[in-house]
Amino acid sequence: MKINNLFFSLLLVVTSLFISCASDEDTIILGEETLLNVSYGTDSEQVFDLYLPANRNENTKTLILVHGGGWIEGDKQDMSYLIPIIKQNLPGYAIANINYRLASANNYAFPMQINDITTVINKLKTTNYTISNNFGFIGTSAGGHLSMLYSYAHDTTNDIKMVCSIVGPTNFTDSNYTNNPLWLATYFSLTGVNYVGNESYYESLSPYHTATTTSPPTLLLYGNADPLIPTTQGQNMHNQLNALGVYNEFNLYNGGHGNWSQPDLLDAYLKMINFINSKF
Repeated sequence: MKINNLFFSLLLVVTSLFISCASDEDTIILGEETLLNVSYGTDSEQVFDLYLPANRNENTKTLILVHGGGWIEGDKQDMSYLIPIIKQNLPGYAIANINYRLASANNYAFPMQINDITTVINKLKTTNYTISNNFGFIGTSAGGHLSMLYSYAHDTTNDIKMVCSIVGPTNFTDSNYTNNPLWLATYFSLTGVNYVGNESYYESLSPYHTATTTSPPTLLLYGNADPLIPTTQGQNMHNQLNALGVYNEFNLYNGGHGNWSQPDLLDAYLKMINFINSKF
């Protein structure tokens, strides 16, 4: 009996050690990881940088940064200044800083650039990065436009939970644009489609016209002396989202196309961090 009791006691100890080891193996603590120039297509511009936080899991959310440049230029490095700000203030979030194919005479911006964003998101969802399918956008200028347009009109699986537009165009049917021959020429160079007679097409490219009652919470940051983005672009988007019952915050700073004073830039960053914390 004593031998049997001793054997049973030893068996319990060995079993508990085995279970403990198995549990330790199953609980993998992931470290911080940076993946640069991850390819998501055959074009050299179809790459993104991915910053994965330590201790991430299947609930980790991802912020997608979309650079500006008038749809024809720019690079993901233009958004790199935001990465340390996000890491310091939102350490639990993953960050995807993306490039997309730039428009040219032979490669129109639409739907090419929306297709690129779709492909990036699909890759993030299907690759084993140990993140969730919850994404938020921070886009600047043309990147702000693309972020809103994707979120409002092309997010068929409701993966986008938040979008921040920094001086992004919202409405291509705005008379401030359509009465300007230079902008109409720009429209054609980006799409190959004349505005006159195709107004509904330009509505389909406008977040103002494609927003719905289910659009995600939106942060709008604009300048009151922007030579490229009329004040109406941010103000009218704010009014439209209010009419749809979509939570949004609109902030108008003194200055031009994002070149605001240091206090205003700091205020914009703080508003962005607080918005992400509360809405995403």
